[in-house]
Order: sequence, then structure tokens, then C-alpha cells
Amino acid sequence: MTRMTSETFNFRSGETLFSALVSATRCYGRNTPGQWEDQKPGTYSYGELLKMTLALGRLAGKVSAPGEHVGVLMPNMAATVGLLIGLSAFGRVPCMLNYTAGNEGMQSACQTAEVRTVLTSRVFLIKAGLVQQAEAMRDVRLVYLEDLRKQFNLIDKAWLMGFALWLPMAAVPKGDPEAPAVVMFTSGSEGKPKGVVLSHRALLANVAQAMHVFPFGPGDSVLNALPIFHSLGLTAGTLIPLVSGARLVLYTSPLHFKAIPELVRDKGCTVMFGTSTFLHHYARHAEADDFKTMKIVVAGAEKLADSVRKTWRERFGIEVLEGYGVTETAPVLAVNLPDDNRPGTVGRLMPGVEARLLPVPGIEDGAELHVRGPNLMSGYYRHDAPGVLEPPSSAVGAGWHNTGDVATLDADGFVSIKGRLKRFAKVAGEMVSLEVVEAIARAASSEATHAATCVSDPARGETIVLFSTDPALTRDRLAAAARSLGSPELALPKRIVVMENLPLLGTGKIDYMRLKAMAEAS
Repeated sequence: MTRMTSETFNFRSGETLFSALVSATRCYGRNTPGQWEDQKPGTYSYGELLKMTLALGRLAGKVSAPGEHVGVLMPNMAATVGLLIGLSAFGRVPCMLNYTAGNEGMQSACQTAEVRTVLTSRVFLIKAGLVQQAEAMRDVRLVYLEDLRKQFNLIDKAWLMGFALWLPMAAVPKGDPEAPAVVMFTSGSEGKPKGVVLSHRALLANVAQAMHVFPFGPGDSVLNALPIFHSLGLTAGTLIPLVSGARLVLYTSPLHFKAIPELVRDKGCTVMFGTSTFLHHYARHAEADDFKTMKIVVAGAEKLADSVRKTWRERFGIEVLEGYGVTETAPVLAVNLPDDNRPGTVGRLMPGVEARLLPVPGIEDGAELHVRGPNLMSGYYRHDAPGVLEPPSSAVGAGWHNTGDVATLDADGFVSIKGRLKRFAKVAGEMVSLEVVEAIARAASSEATHAATCVSDPARGETIVLFSTDPALTRDRLAAAARSLGSPELALPKRIVVMENLPLLGTGKIDYMRLKAMAEAS
């Protein structure tokens, strides 16, 4: 067993998301114009965001009870942030629904977290083509913000304008940093989504960890196109700007590959978070000067492809920084820094994070990564035990989380992720990383997208199937790439399936569940 401990980091904040908003309003100015911007379109000062938060929190209280888990089905916009913080300020628990997961995914999430009321927008559902999916959810009441706003009466207005805006901390119940601030849901890429309960402490600890190593501040302008229902989109893309005083530009979808580079150029954004897949597409559609103001680009949620790193460096002069995290840690665990970057790794552990590597039989290069720290979740809600909090625990002990990832640690403390333990195939008695299979495919065809899965094989245990967008990719090309990388022949796929586009989850990750089902069906 290998033990890793990051630098000393004492986090003792007694704040909640709401008190953090109030503190930021006092620190950076209530009336600073254009602090936040969305595509409604609208621009908002801290004072206007605070006003929106108080109003939406009070309105949500009319249709929910203290302690209730309330679904939030909303796009990236300032009102969504106000609603999330407002719900938690008034003692409700916002549950962020992934609207790209389809009816079944949203239904499963609601059942897991015992959500009975979902707050949404009629305009959003119509524009996103989600009306039928939302209305098809069983045992759930949809409450539209357009209707709810009509319930904001004269008494509410007097409370807001005459009291709450001036004494915001007195206007809401006393907050508990250890109380649930939000329920996020795992991507479901490997099974039914789990509810991840994140406390105010966990979220704000991760914000503090990031700000400890990155110099975020009022001089920055952050573009966040990652959905707020994704933990990276919430913490890195939204809460860090809120706490640090950086300007925030919210965009509704990371899939608008041409519009996003143009927005970066037009708004002069300096910081952006994305996935390798999204960054690949942005680079393909961008003009040479679209990213001229960009200072920091961080890639997470999936392995950063070497071809993406090279393209951004050569075309835009930007060194993409790879990081790593899991929803259960709010989410950032490790990240490379502008002045401390080791390509091919995910950087050093965040301050205050402790990790241990437990050996896995059959795997020589790497061990299973277990972590703990102030940013760790309160626990899981599981689909087979709805609403029952399961505190974190792993083979290391209580209060630890098993990431399910196989990792290594070098002498300088840089972490390398070898792949998910569930994404290893047992071929002819040997453990083969599907991440290695994909690395071989990228080496053979760097401009295409590839994903590997495995299916049962009576003769060999399991067979590897590679999905690729390259119609010219052959096993001979893969074999040549494997030899150049020093990868074993066992890592070559038995079958290659060509697709025009690989299926993606709303978070930008490849939908491996769907690919595995396709491989088994064929």
C-alpha cells in the first residue's frame, strides 16, 4: 500500500453557499456591473444575484418543505445559480437533474433522491425539446418558474426590498456548513446514477483548494459552458468565480462548437474548463485569434488526448492543463499548474487531500486510488435504497472513498491515471486496460475519436471491441502503433466498429454503457 499526502491545508470555513455569496457581495461590491452574464441574455451584479437568490429561495419555499429534496431542471443561466443557492439557504436540498440523460435517467435520479417536486422553466423545456420527457416523469410534480413568479406578492416584495436585501443573513434560517448543499448524480456511464450528497463544507473546501493553487481573482473572466448539473461545471465553472470575484460568462451548451470560440473572443475570457472531446471540437472550429485572451484552459472528466494538447499548443500557444476529479470529491482531486505542469499526468494532489494506493491482483502498473479530504462527499444515495445516506467508506477505512481508478505516483508527487478498474478486460487470463487500447487507437489515428469496450468470450474470457470514427482504421495500423508504444498484442481489439460520431453523455464523456450494449448486440 502506498500512501500519498498533499501539502498542509487547514480548511475551517463555517460558511454556506449563501453566506459565501453574501461575503463576495460585500468584498467585491454590490453594484459592480456585468459581474455575471448569461445568454438569456442578461448581465448581473453581485447585488442583483443576491436579490435573485433571496427571491427564488422564498418562492421555492411556497412549494416545498424544509429538508425536502427538490429537483432542479434548468440550463446554465444566472437564475439556475440563484435557485440552487436560494433553495439551500432556505433549508431545501437542490438535486441537479441531468436533462441530457433522457426520461429514464431523470426518473431514476428522482427516485434515488426521493424527489417529488421539480422546479423548471417552461421556456427552457420548449427550447430544449424536453417537454415530453419532463411531463412523462412519474410521481413528480413539475413547478414552472414562470408560474411561481406570479406568487411573489406584496408581502414578499416588502420583505425582499425592505429587509432581506439589507440584512440577508438574518433573512434566512441559520445555515449549517455540514448540511447537504446539493445532490449531484454520477454520470451513469457504468450503471444507474448514484446520488452524491455534497455539503456546503465539501464544495467550499474544493473552491478554497483550487484558489490556493490557482491565482483566480477579479481580473479574470471565466467562460462556463459545462452544465451546472456536472460537478466540474458547478464548482470550477460557477462557484470559483462567485467566491473569487472573477467575472463569469455562462453559456447554455458545450456542444455549440463554433459559437463558444467566438464567445471567448467577444467577451475576452481568460479561463475555461472543458473535456478533451469538447476542446478538440472547439479547436477545429476556432479562428486563430479566438483564444488570444485565454490564459488558463483546464481539461478534466476524461483523459486529455495528446493530439488535443498539441493542437492547442501549436495553433493558439496555450498549454492545456490536465486535471482529475470525481463527483464524490466536489470534484477536483489533482491538477497541473501553469508553472508546474507535467504532461501525461493529472498533476499533484490538491492541498489537504490524502490518498492511498491499494494493489490490485493482476495489475502491475498502478494500484487502486483511495482518497479522503475536506472536499469529500457526505455520502451516497443509491437507487436500491432511495434517500438513505451511505457515508463514505472504503477498504482503507471509514471516511475514505474508493475512486475505482488505477493510478501511479511518481517521485515528485505527480499522479497518473491508468484507467478505471471497471474498464479493464480480462483477455486470456491477463488484465488489459481499455485506456491502453484507446491510446493505441489515438496513436494510429490521432484526428479521430475512439472508445474501447469488451464483451464476454467463452474462449478468451473477454474480447475487446473498438469503436472509431475513422473508416480507414485497420488492425494492421493498430498493431504498428502498439509496437511503437511498446503495448502488448493482447491490447489489440478483436473487432473495429466504425461510427460517424460516438455517443456522448451530457457531461462530454463517452457513453460506454451504450457502446457496450451495442457491442453485445452485434
